[in-house]
Amino acid sequence: MLLIEDLTFRYPGADKDLLNIPHWQVEAGEAIFLTAPSGSGKSTLINLLAGIITPQQGTIRVLDTPINQLSARRRDAFRARHIGMVFQQFNLIPYLSVADNIRLASHFSALSTHEADKRALRLLDKLGLSEMEAGHKAAQLSVGQQQRVAIARALINEPQLLLVDEPTSALDTAHRDKFIDLLMQQLVPARTSLIFVSHDASLRSHFSRHVEIGALQHDAA
Repeated sequence: MLLIEDLTFRYPGADKDLLNIPHWQVEAGEAIFLTAPSGSGKSTLINLLAGIITPQQGTIRVLDTPINQLSARRRDAFRARHIGMVFQQFNLIPYLSVADNIRLASHFSALSTHEADKRALRLLDKLGLSEMEAGHKAAQLSVGQQQRVAIARALINEPQLLLVDEPTSALDTAHRDKFIDLLMQQLVPARTSLIFVSHDASLRSHFSRHVEIGALQHDAA
C-alpha cells in the first residue's frame, strides 16, 4: 500500500532535516497508530504521504505510484481517488450543507454527481446521520456530527489509504473512543489502510500496529 525509500525533508531556511526516513512500508488493511512529541514532524509526514508537499529527496509510493514525482495536478487527482484525509479541526466549510461538504471531496474523482450523492447518503446513514441532516449547514452541527461528516467526506471516494491527523485532541474520552470506533467500522469492508497520527499514547490499544516517528528516522537507527 505504502512504501517510503530514502526520504528527506526540511523546511526552507532550516539548518537540518525534519524528516530522514530510509525505509517504511505499510500493508493493505493495516491500522497504524503513529505517535511522537509535538513538533517532531508527524503532520509534515502526513502531508508528504498525501502529496500536499514533496520531499527534497527520496520516493513515496502509494499503490506503487511514486506520488512525489507526479505534477501537482496529477497529485491532486491521485489523492482524490485513492487517499482520504481527516483533519484535526475537520476543515468543514461552515456555510455549506453537509452534502455539499462531502461532494467537494469527489470533485477530482471519476464519480458522477449522482453516484457521489448515493455514496454520501449511504455513508451518512451508516454513521448515524439522516438524509434531512444532510441538508443542514455544517455550522449547525454538533462536534460529534461534524466528526461523522469528516469521516464520510474522507471515505466518499472509497480510498485505499486513510490519513487521520490529531482529530481527537479536543474531545473527552467517551467522544474520542466513539470517534475511533466509528472510523474503524468503515475501514474493514474495503481493507483500507489507516495511518492515525496522535501524541496521545493511550489510544494505541485501538490499533494493530504502533509506530513512533523517531524509530523511522535515520538518526534513531
